[in-house]
Amino acid sequence: MGDRPTIYAVAARCGVSTTTVSRVMQDETFGSERTRQRVLATALELGWVPNGAARGLASRRAGIVGLLFPDLGEPDVGQEESPLYVDQVIRGAERVATHAGQAVLIAALKASGGKNLAYSVASKVDGLVIMSRSLADKDVAAIARMVPVVLLAHRPGRRSLDHVAVDNRTGARDITTHLLAVHGYESVVFVGGPEGSPDSSERFAGFCEALAQAGRTLPLHPAAEGGFTELGGRTAMERLLAGGRPPRAIVFGNDEMAIGAMSVLRSAGMNVPGDIAITGFDNISVSRHVTPPLTTVRQPMRELGEAAIELLLARIRQPDATRKTLYLSTELILRESCGCASGLSLISE
Repeated sequence: MGDRPTIYAVAARCGVSTTTVSRVMQDETFGSERTRQRVLATALELGWVPNGAARGLASRRAGIVGLLFPDLGEPDVGQEESPLYVDQVIRGAERVATHAGQAVLIAALKASGGKNLAYSVASKVDGLVIMSRSLADKDVAAIARMVPVVLLAHRPGRRSLDHVAVDNRTGARDITTHLLAVHGYESVVFVGGPEGSPDSSERFAGFCEALAQAGRTLPLHPAAEGGFTELGGRTAMERLLAGGRPPRAIVFGNDEMAIGAMSVLRSAGMNVPGDIAITGFDNISVSRHVTPPLTTVRQPMRELGEAAIELLLARIRQPDATRKTLYLSTELILRESCGCASGLSLISE
């Protein structure tokens, strides 16, 4: 018992009273900014959490699970994930939680102050699902010492926590192989999302695997980065056209970038797929309505949220169970933007 962090240890380290520590944890407007930051940082460092967040350790539980994701409205963060992607993940999470009689506390974390909000949410829930790039790794680790945590779409390799992700690598490999083997395109490049995005990194790795299997030269990095946004896709396409020798086919890291690129090609009087074949990733609803309809990889966005909450609820019930990593399959959707007829699909296992 002596090794367990307490409110007294936090107060002593910060040089404040236990009442101040308690008020800071309950009210994000209490005290000076300096005091709040010192208390929150110390609590994270020591791994102390208020009783409200530890109810799952006793017979009482809050009946609430949390979902943290990066704030999509911030310039530095909002290009990590498509709002359409996050919306579908949330819908899946809410469906499973509601069916299990749980409420869901959802929080968008800003780059500034996000850690404080995450800690506040952790103090109110029985467990958390944390989407990639919501928090720094050290903060994820600290919060995971307080409440059960399931990672969503994080970089592979963290074996100490439960993890749910899409098999991005296989999906990207399949769509690239299709362009190479079926259509025989010679010059094929990849446009990625923001640097450091686990999804973009895995999709680029799958792209490179397909090139290697076809005996092609491997690029050291994507041909351009489009930030996973439509605007970023337009900018990336303009940059590739300005280079003077545009590729014959482009594998975009998500649908929104691909759709933005297609608008640039239309304005330039170029034909898709006649001049440049285009593919995406996600299979958002608008991908089948653009002209031409977009060849893409369907990732099970809603199922991601469902699986993450199911895994979290299982972890709450059995805290000592073996950690699990789940990879959900993708589906190759072949439409006209790559040169195929619409309506074909292949499931990637």
